[in-house]
Amino acid sequence: MDERVAMAIAHWSPRFTTNGVTAGDFGRITGGLERWADWCAAWSEVAAEHEQLGRDALAAGREMSAGAHLSQAAVYYHFAKFLFVDDLDQMRTAHLAGVRCLTDALPFLDPPGRRIEIPFDGAHMVGVLREPAGDGPHPVVIMIPGLDSAKEEFRSTEELFLARGLATFSVDGPGQGEAEYDLAIRGDWEIPGAAIIDRLSAEPSLDEDRIAVWGVSLGGYYAPRVASGDDRVRACVALAGPYNFADQWDSRPILTQEAFRIRSKSPDSGSARAVAGQLSLEGRAGLIRCPLLVVMGKLDRLIPWTHAARLAEEAGGPAELLLLEKGNHGCANLSPFHRYLTADWVAERLGAPTRRPAAAPA
Repeated sequence: MDERVAMAIAHWSPRFTTNGVTAGDFGRITGGLERWADWCAAWSEVAAEHEQLGRDALAAGREMSAGAHLSQAAVYYHFAKFLFVDDLDQMRTAHLAGVRCLTDALPFLDPPGRRIEIPFDGAHMVGVLREPAGDGPHPVVIMIPGLDSAKEEFRSTEELFLARGLATFSVDGPGQGEAEYDLAIRGDWEIPGAAIIDRLSAEPSLDEDRIAVWGVSLGGYYAPRVASGDDRVRACVALAGPYNFADQWDSRPILTQEAFRIRSKSPDSGSARAVAGQLSLEGRAGLIRCPLLVVMGKLDRLIPWTHAARLAEEAGGPAELLLLEKGNHGCANLSPFHRYLTADWVAERLGAPTRRPAAAPA
């Protein structure tokens, strides 16, 4: 088996199944997969099956099922492309299929979603806004992906915040998802972050005074970087993010290095490493004044757990470190041990309920 296939299967399976891939599908897609060159096609083939289920349901007027099937297909297409930078045309075809499926699913999700495009630096950042039931204005959580994730992957995490009365805005920023083709990875995420917050603040159904940022992996760097430069952020969660992404660059998997090179629009590995050095919280962590929750797995093979400890220690406001001894990168293998707690933590800091209202007396 190709080393890259073996690595993806061994290290990423909890992430895939936590974020919407069934265990059965994961097994049948990867069971006979031996070459990394076949990865995208294998995932896209099964994604197309789920998409067809969604199209059939939609044609039959079964809208709830259509939304479920199409949003699941979007996740499969996303994992077809997530680190597949060897064939950019094939990667983009899978990606656009995922975008198409999610866009078509949005009206039929519960609660439904709305696509928002934000002009930025001559291009666009694209996000999905979902709002909980009830009258607004609602507090909102900006959800920021990492190097190999995108908004299509976030349905299961969105549900946790939505259940607690928080709106969610899952967004593809520079170097991510729909924005990766025109906007390169950048370290100064307080700038795109401000553009995102400006746009959401113009939504009358959202409360501009109750905004949180949540990020995973490289997004776990972007989120605190936004908080360090924008006092409109009232709470911040950094899940498995680096303090400085250049640290231990040479020990990172080749899939990660090459994806970063492509998405930072760097001509070679040395240039990519230089860009990685610009993704640093040196001199910025102390500017974070809002409450900060840092979540990290001690067995993270991409980002040393000491990065999380340093961020929590240097933060300028109240900071908490949740260190899971057996957690992998993103702690997807231990999701019950941090996801619910994180959702409650954000809800409490944005003044949203963490318990259901008492039933009216009979």
